[in-house]
Amino acid sequence: MVEGANGGGGTGGEPEASDSLRTFGAMVHALREHQGLSREEFGELVRFSKHTVASIELGRRMPDEDFVERAEPVLGGTGVLRRAIKQVARQPGLAVWFRQWARQEALAISLCTYECRVVPGLLQTESYARAVSMSVPPLAVEAAVDQRVNARLERQQLLSTDREPPCAFSFIVEQAVLERRTGGAEITREQLDRLLAVVDRHWNVEVQVMPLVQPVHAGLDGPIALLETPENRWFGYSEGQENGRLISDPKSISILQRRYAKLRSQALTPEDSRKLLERMRGAL
Repeated sequence: MVEGANGGGGTGGEPEASDSLRTFGAMVHALREHQGLSREEFGELVRFSKHTVASIELGRRMPDEDFVERAEPVLGGTGVLRRAIKQVARQPGLAVWFRQWARQEALAISLCTYECRVVPGLLQTESYARAVSMSVPPLAVEAAVDQRVNARLERQQLLSTDREPPCAFSFIVEQAVLERRTGGAEITREQLDRLLAVVDRHWNVEVQVMPLVQPVHAGLDGPIALLETPENRWFGYSEGQENGRLISDPKSISILQRRYAKLRSQALTPEDSRKLLERMRGAL
């Protein structure tokens, strides 16, 4: 069983580091050097920054479809990149409907997530991720669960401030998600520690908690995921039971952005959210 963005069978999934991704990057690197181009020169030709080119060549980022289409003629026009990207996309533990979003997410310069079901996958501990995966029927065999959890942990490298450029993250999580104590008290305690640690260590990450009592709530239609690409294009992602879709329509994106902006104003401030997380941690 594969997964989507954050959780179990129908509510989780993420790109994982793989040999095929590193191989694709090495192929781009070799073809670029064969053409006598520096990363900066190549980046100008394909309209991607030299930092993005470097990340793709080193196997740290999933290649964007636009990158492949622009790079193909510049690097010889043999069709080898178009054929190779099909193999890179076949990643175990990654839902088919999530792959397009995952490719965009790996290149994003800003990402906004509102979650009312589970802690967002980028913030989950290994124990929490495993508990979520084991909660949603049909239950997977142990090897499949391991694959799913490992993929999620690999995806968390996106939070790194060493990325060029770093991605700015905004997370809004319902207090009820944390009060649920998925996996039990010990796993919840560890998960709260993780949230506090992320806020402390990552200046590019903002976490807000939506309080239990909120009479006016802009997120009643469900989770929201938005990202901005290096070319300043915006995409959204919507996910349900065993399905999901990438959203690119400007009108739909505008609606999601307005809803997310309202959610940020309704949630606790980052500082008040931190204090709440600390109180919840102390109560366990």
